[in-house]
Amino acid sequence: MARRKFTNLEAMLIALFVMMTIVAIALIVLSATSKPECPDKDTVEPFTPSCPFAIQDNDRTNCHPEAGASRERCEARGCCWKPVTNGSGPWCFFAVNIGYKVQESVNKTQTGFETLLHRIPSPSLYGNDIEILRLTIEIQTPNRFRFKITDANKHRFEVPHEIIKPFDGPAAPNPNYEVELAKNPFGILIRRKSTRTVLFDTSVAPLIFADQYLQITATLPSHNIYGLGEHVHRHYRHDTNWKIWPIFTRDAFPNGDMTNLYGHHTFFMCLEIEDGLAFGVFLLNSNAMEVELQPRPSVTYRTIGGILDFYIFVGSSPEDVVHEYLTLVGKPLMPPYWSLGFQLSRWGYKNLSDVEATVARNRKINLPYDIQITDIDYMENKKDFTYDMEKFHNLPEFAHDLHAHGQRYIIILDPAISTQALINGPYDSYDKGTRMGVWVNESDGKTPLFGEVWPGETVFPDYTNPQGIKWWVEECSNFHQKINYDGLWIDMNEVSSFKQGSIKGCVKNQWNYPPFVPKILDGLMYSKTLCMDASQTGGMHYDLHSLYGHSMILATEQVINHVFPGKRSIILSRSTFAGSGSYSGHWLGDNAANWNDIKWAIPGMLEFNLFGFPYIGADICGFFDDSPEELCRRWMQVGAFYPFCRNHNAENYKPQDPAYYGEDSLLVNSSKHYLNIRYTLLPYLYTLFHKANVYGATVVRPLLHEFPTDSATWTIDRQFLWGPALLITPVLDPNTEIVHAYVPDAVWYEYETGSAISAQKQFMDMHLPGDKLGLHVRGGFIFPTQQPANTTFYSRKNPLGLLVALDEQEKASGELFWDDGESKDTYEKGVYTAYQFTVAKNVLDIKVQQRGYIDPNNLIFEEIKFLGMNSVPTSVIVKHGQDVKTLLPENIIYHHATKVAYFTGLQLELGESYSIEWNSSSIIRIDCHPEEHANEAACRKRGCIWASSPEVSEPYCFYEKDYGYLLNKGKGITVTERGMTAEIMRNKAYPERYQGITPTVQILQVDVTYLNDHMLNFKIFDPKAKRFEVPIQLNIPKWTQHDNSTRLYEVQVVDFPFGILVKRKSTGAVIWNSQLPGLTFTDQFIQISTHLPSKYIYGFGETEHRSFKHDLNWNTWGMFAKDQPPGYKMNGYGSQPFYMGLEENFKAHGVLLLNSNAMDVTLQPHPSLTYRTTGGILDFYMVLGTNPENVVEQYTALIGRPVMPPYWSLGFQLCRYGYVNTTEIEDLYTDMKNAKIPYDVQYVDIDYMERQLDFTLDGNDFQNLPDFFNKIRSEGMRTIIILDPAISGNETKSYKAFTTGRDNNVFINWKNNLGIVWGKVWPDIPNATVNTSKDWDYQVEHYRAYAAFPDFFRNETVNWWHTAIKEYYERTLKFDGLWIDMNEPASFVHGSVHGCHDNKLNYPPYMPALESKHLGLSHKTLCMESEQFLPDGTAVRHYDVHNLYGWSQTKPTLDSLQNITGERGIVVTRSTFPSTGQWAGHWLGDNTAAWNQMHKSIIGMMEFSLFGISYTGADICGFFKNATYEMCLRWMQLGAFYPYSRNHNGLGSIRQDPVAWNETFQNITRNVLQIRYKLLPFLYTLMYEAHVQGSTVIRPLLHEFFEDKNTWDIDRQFLWGGALMISPVLDQGETSVHAYIPDSLWYDWFTAKSIPQRRKWIDMPAPFDHINLHIRGGYVIPWQEPGNTTYYSRRNSLGLIVALDDKQVARGQLFWDDGQSIDTFERKEYFLAKFTADENRVQTEIVHDNPKSTASEVKLGHLQVWGLRNFHSTSVTVTYENNNHTINNVEYKSESQELYVQMTDKNFQIDKPLEIFWNTP
Repeated sequence: MARRKFTNLEAMLIALFVMMTIVAIALIVLSATSKPECPDKDTVEPFTPSCPFAIQDNDRTNCHPEAGASRERCEARGCCWKPVTNGSGPWCFFAVNIGYKVQESVNKTQTGFETLLHRIPSPSLYGNDIEILRLTIEIQTPNRFRFKITDANKHRFEVPHEIIKPFDGPAAPNPNYEVELAKNPFGILIRRKSTRTVLFDTSVAPLIFADQYLQITATLPSHNIYGLGEHVHRHYRHDTNWKIWPIFTRDAFPNGDMTNLYGHHTFFMCLEIEDGLAFGVFLLNSNAMEVELQPRPSVTYRTIGGILDFYIFVGSSPEDVVHEYLTLVGKPLMPPYWSLGFQLSRWGYKNLSDVEATVARNRKINLPYDIQITDIDYMENKKDFTYDMEKFHNLPEFAHDLHAHGQRYIIILDPAISTQALINGPYDSYDKGTRMGVWVNESDGKTPLFGEVWPGETVFPDYTNPQGIKWWVEECSNFHQKINYDGLWIDMNEVSSFKQGSIKGCVKNQWNYPPFVPKILDGLMYSKTLCMDASQTGGMHYDLHSLYGHSMILATEQVINHVFPGKRSIILSRSTFAGSGSYSGHWLGDNAANWNDIKWAIPGMLEFNLFGFPYIGADICGFFDDSPEELCRRWMQVGAFYPFCRNHNAENYKPQDPAYYGEDSLLVNSSKHYLNIRYTLLPYLYTLFHKANVYGATVVRPLLHEFPTDSATWTIDRQFLWGPALLITPVLDPNTEIVHAYVPDAVWYEYETGSAISAQKQFMDMHLPGDKLGLHVRGGFIFPTQQPANTTFYSRKNPLGLLVALDEQEKASGELFWDDGESKDTYEKGVYTAYQFTVAKNVLDIKVQQRGYIDPNNLIFEEIKFLGMNSVPTSVIVKHGQDVKTLLPENIIYHHATKVAYFTGLQLELGESYSIEWNSSSIIRIDCHPEEHANEAACRKRGCIWASSPEVSEPYCFYEKDYGYLLNKGKGITVTERGMTAEIMRNKAYPERYQGITPTVQILQVDVTYLNDHMLNFKIFDPKAKRFEVPIQLNIPKWTQHDNSTRLYEVQVVDFPFGILVKRKSTGAVIWNSQLPGLTFTDQFIQISTHLPSKYIYGFGETEHRSFKHDLNWNTWGMFAKDQPPGYKMNGYGSQPFYMGLEENFKAHGVLLLNSNAMDVTLQPHPSLTYRTTGGILDFYMVLGTNPENVVEQYTALIGRPVMPPYWSLGFQLCRYGYVNTTEIEDLYTDMKNAKIPYDVQYVDIDYMERQLDFTLDGNDFQNLPDFFNKIRSEGMRTIIILDPAISGNETKSYKAFTTGRDNNVFINWKNNLGIVWGKVWPDIPNATVNTSKDWDYQVEHYRAYAAFPDFFRNETVNWWHTAIKEYYERTLKFDGLWIDMNEPASFVHGSVHGCHDNKLNYPPYMPALESKHLGLSHKTLCMESEQFLPDGTAVRHYDVHNLYGWSQTKPTLDSLQNITGERGIVVTRSTFPSTGQWAGHWLGDNTAAWNQMHKSIIGMMEFSLFGISYTGADICGFFKNATYEMCLRWMQLGAFYPYSRNHNGLGSIRQDPVAWNETFQNITRNVLQIRYKLLPFLYTLMYEAHVQGSTVIRPLLHEFFEDKNTWDIDRQFLWGGALMISPVLDQGETSVHAYIPDSLWYDWFTAKSIPQRRKWIDMPAPFDHINLHIRGGYVIPWQEPGNTTYYSRRNSLGLIVALDDKQVARGQLFWDDGQSIDTFERKEYFLAKFTADENRVQTEIVHDNPKSTASEVKLGHLQVWGLRNFHSTSVTVTYENNNHTINNVEYKSESQELYVQMTDKNFQIDKPLEIFWNTP
């Protein structure tokens, strides 16, 4: 049919109608969306705002919260306009005459009171203001207050909360708060009654209450505001600088940009002031809103619907506030036990095989792993209640397999339901829901609203509709019949839709476009969700939107009740509301794999614990993006302590389950480690969830909840607690191993080592390597534990245990809640077992509080671990009713270093009560009465314990455990980047030591200084009175600022009693822990003790030790310089208070006590060490090495590197005390030359002097000595003379040494310069004939002259000494070195010839364990009150500097020698102190010709290697007594390898020089000394390395093979450097040596053959003419053809021994200079070459060369290659100066695999690069 045409009139009318319609629609839209800027009908009267005359910027409340504020708009609203002076405050703010007022009287009600509020006439902000409001006030409980404001005449939407019930009264009679009303304008004020603190005051700004805009502001008492959500808060404590947080549930990314996220939580907590009190505020309102935090501080709420329904919670603590809040909205769910296990999930499993592979690889690595989750991948086209029959065909069987392995299966469900059919038929879930009418409808209430989510077009269940709940339960139940899932993860329930509002869009009305839109994401109400005017059974979506997720949770809870009747399951919901935590857990949403999100997860978890969601966590390793290994590793570490512990990521990114990173990866090992800890602690975590469920407590807890009065905790959000007692400190930054962490005010123990940390109430740098996070347990708490397994199904069958962390009073308590792990309401029904654990006074009570559950696994408590047990448990009994059992000793384990105890083998049945009691002894009995004659009365008088001991050496008198000093907590610990400072106070519960004899220092200062990454210093001293400190200038490293991440140690200050704890970060080994009783600090007695990390301690001297490794069985060693020949436990010539300690993990460290007073050290078996010194301060230096050799290098860097001796001083040396005259020495020299025995240095002892006077020459017997010395020096020999410090003062003729010294006041005097302190030493009086038949005392009294002692500290003395030596050298006798003896200083009278005057100093209240200590400190030396003067003129007592006398003489002696001779020279000193080695060598004193002295000489040399004195040796063949032939022969063999190789004996003994014996002896001696001389280039190079690098020359085997504990006790063998092993015969009659072969390739020196054994003890043949020497493979040893002196040997050809290792390579170096010039290294006047070799070549690399080195005068003439497996050539090629030279003088011995090349006919100078190579098959 044809279409009819309109007439013109009709067309015009139609057009007009269309135009009018368009205009009408536009007007309607404009009316609906416009925001009135002019007064509406409610404010027709003119309005004049009353603006405050003066208002602070921070006190304003914003009157124009949306954008576009201007003066005109502001004033149109009746508000005030004034720009702020600074900051972000509003320019438009409220006048004071806006708001509401109270007109009627307040009516008291059953619940509180109520009244009406009348609007004060004023312009409207957004229209539709409510004129009359009703204020209802309810005094609900003593701690909970409610005020509700709503329309007085019309019902408004109120949140229909299923848990919050109406309050019917009566009002609490005596609440902890007060309420005041301001009437005009209205305001409400809540005040804490006890403190009068105003908590919440709304009178600061007007109340605005319109239909779609409600605003209220309240001031708060502090800025410590926590809560509000859901957002990403970058920090737990809010920033109150005008921050606006929108609250409206939204599917958005948690990227930290202040947008609204998934949940709706209006609760916040506010910490009031430093008294720890707190309160909370909750607004029960589900409409879209924003909350602004302002710097007043104040809070402003702006919401667009509902009512103002506030609850205020007044708590005594933050935790109490949470309890109050959750009591209102609902306490958290009790999760099933299995849900606390680790969970794996991802969105992006391609198919079921992909899931199965993930499960399999993580099972394979034995990862603790309980739950597998599948995301929407498993569904058919992402449709709920389906599974992909192609890709996930065997999903039911997969769920069964998980269950068969003790694992669980959780599936995801979204609310959106697809409208499309399934592939093979109808989609019943959709069809059934449509029939039941369960969908959210459009605004008409009838038409389902269509949106779009993952499956495409969708509808949305209305969970406020009972039919919708029924449908949901049925669908979930039906699907469970197909797939046996165990829990439900509900997502996308904000509710989320990918269409804006609906597929139709949304109508432009007041609901979809309200007059005010909070600062929500996109600024559009229906963005990514439903239209606001959508209809639900419970009302309009506008009001219900933020309740959608909560309503879905409630419906899903019914699913759980139906599908798992009587059982607990788990619901995990993305969208939540107040009270949702009673049914559901939550995760923090779709985070990303970055370092921000790992940080922000912690504030998120803390907030959700406030909100009542303890079952909370973040997606471990991040949801979006690929997770780098380091990030994922660190996230797995911290994630192991998320309550909800799930690794989950998104599609299209790499897998990130642990096993994906490699079976043995650091990530896997670290993850397993911490998940095993998690599983171990699950009983504790489960108990925490029980307390949350019953009491409303938090599980993950901020530090401020436990320490609310500590302001430092208020901002901490990079650490968190499990409950009150487990502190987790994760690494949250990349490339970081140091975390600056806070340690709250409590005792804390490292979980993994059990060691207490010293830090309390302070920040500290925790060293957390890549596989570690910080994990500390709090003292005072008991943790129930269980042996872990791969799933909780199996772990719940394992034995239980307890971890008891004792507090400072050695008390602790804890709880355990135990049920079957999954039944509902076990607590309410009493079907559980509950324990209370307490420890006090050495009793652990394990008391059953409830026994309503019998575990079918017959569980037992098998092991109890105690941390901080300060006493060794000696006996343990277990009481069970009347039954008493004693624990076997092997079941009592105690670790002294960590104070950790284990009671094992227990069989304590779960459900039974027990009491465990133990007796104990002190951790270590620190001797409280080290003096003789200890008795009980004397002991108790000192405040100590008296108890006998079965151990013979263990003291009966010992300190109480807290005897000592305590930390002054009032001053705390000052921590800087360079260290820390603290003040400690004497524990006055105990009497002062030596009261009335020596004053006690009551307050001490402790300074800890980090010197560098491996070195630190800690000093304990009197801050009020200057005390003597050792005046030695150490080489303190220059401080460089850095982040301490490379520092090897951490230091903690511990208390009760005070101690310093030093821990190696890398291993956790505690290498110093002085938290032992007995710290004493008096003027003359100072004592400190420390735990040791192992029993392997070396050092302390100078004392003869029977073994290199110390015997820790209560051995005490005195240190006080004394003229005392070596003897067991007799303090010798020097004081070396340094030790090296080996740690069980092969690391090493060194400790120096820089104190020069008389002292002793006691080594105790626990292991521990006690220092006792008689003065000064405690000044410790500690170095941490990677190995023992490194320790020495670091120590010598501190005290000074060893002196570089002249080359000639490495030659053999002869000396004797008792040469009759010059002729005897001449004859000796001639005989040695004739015997061709290498020999470089001739000495004279005091015989050469006239009457033993320094700087004299015996004119009768030694008048020819100068000529003789000149003669032998011209023949290549060198000479050394002895000088003693004592100067005779009895001379009848002029004796310049004395007179010039007296005139220059160089001698030690009495105090106040009251005359010289006279002693007696060797000088005889003039004109006397000594009758040697008289006894010693007679000779001293009648023949010895008065002697004065130079004070070498004085500058005048140094000059005097130099002049005297110079004049003697120039006028009397030439020499090349000086031997300074008797410089302890020794005296043959005690104190002085006239005795001493100050008994207090000479007989201090404590006499250390010294030889002849009953005779006082002045025995064989000077009076302690003698006065000396430091170079700066400071007077000091000899009492303080006695041990420094030899030290003070040494440097002036070397300086004088070098200045006078112009050559390097050598000084050998008897008395030493730390740093002496940089100027002198040392011999081990006046030993005895005895076999055991040979062994002890090795020990002594190794110790002095530790002390930084490389040039050391013993008197070969012994000083005292007659040497025997065999002993002297063996000693010559050994002594040939002393760095300082001198044969020396004493007056009255037979000669023992080599030519004093027969020809056989001479031949053997010649041979062994020729080996020495041959190896001198190697030895000299070692001396160079010691001088430059601080390495040792004489080296214990343990220094090279420190990972072989067999070497830790070896002291009958030693090494030169790392390459030459000497295994001497040390026992009479032996012709073999039982020697150890360390783990390396070794070659016999004599045969060049390798020996097959390694890491074995073997017997080596050692006939009389043989010493066993072995060269280590891998080294190139330079050697030189020997000569009779080094003068000649240095001119011979050089050779190389190349000892190839197993890989056929070797390395070495040669240092060369002229051998005698001063400071050649420092002046760079030296030559250094490096050698490298392999099976085909040897190369030299010239590292440094200077013509003055004389290297050009030395040529390479020999090459020996040992261990060369193949050589079939007849020549080698030498490339020298770019020319090839063929060498035919080649010999290869296949039997020994030795290649020898002779090149002496060539002129291959060593200062030119050279390569020798050959062909091998």
